Amino acid sequence: MRPEPVLTARGLVKRYGRVVALGSADFDLYRGEILAVIGDNGAGKSTLIKALTGAVTPDGGEIRLDGKPVSFDNPQAARDAGIETVYQNLALSPALSIADNMFLGREIRREGVLGSAFRMLDKPKMRRIAREKLSELGLMTIQNIDQPVETLSGGQRQGVAVARAAAFGSKVVIMDEPTAALGVKESRRVLDLILEVRSRGLPIVLISHNMPHVFEIADRIHVHRLGRRLCVIDPKTSTMSDAVALMTGARAPEPEMLAA
Repeated sequence: MRPEPVLTARGLVKRYGRVVALGSADFDLYRGEILAVIGDNGAGKSTLIKALTGAVTPDGGEIRLDGKPVSFDNPQAARDAGIETVYQNLALSPALSIADNMFLGREIRREGVLGSAFRMLDKPKMRRIAREKLSELGLMTIQNIDQPVETLSGGQRQGVAVARAAAFGSKVVIMDEPTAALGVKESRRVLDLILEVRSRGLPIVLISHNMPHVFEIADRIHVHRLGRRLCVIDPKTSTMSDAVALMTGARAPEPEMLAA
């Protein structure tokens, strides 16, 4: 018997005027897995992820986290519930330090009156925790926790974003095209980071157009087409050609693919 999913959606609907971005879409994410979400441009996968993370409010349907119905009015509400997202543009502030970016919007204040009355930040504590989180994920190439993010390479910046998500995502980590703008070596490092996060028990949703990456690290692949989940395939028994054919409508899913 399969365990209860950590994050599910049933019958999600989202319309923009006459355009149906989500048409009764379903979604299931299980504990400790990497679930890839793939689909052609305009398939509605971005809207699905935005609905799951509070960036858009569905017009209908239900989302459950740990079996309980949830409704997120904004991305902060989803973060407070334990759902962290690493966006394609990273959402980092280039001029701020690595430590400041790790705690952006979650700054730790000093204890006592200095924190409560004077709102002073506990920068030493934030630096220490930031260093610990980077070290846990093997990001030892970043020596100075106070250096501005703009001085880092693309792969290092992605590493900071992944470390931030892993540090604060208590339930789910969602990654939107994490290797899109990276070279081969840096992409390899980010994939290793994703596997490291998964090994810590956090389930990961990976949105990607890079089929080799998807088939290398995903445990299951959610194929999104025409605003809804078409099917779920196993990367061990399906090929990249199968996935593309399903995405484009050149092939209909087999009966066993229709069960999540």
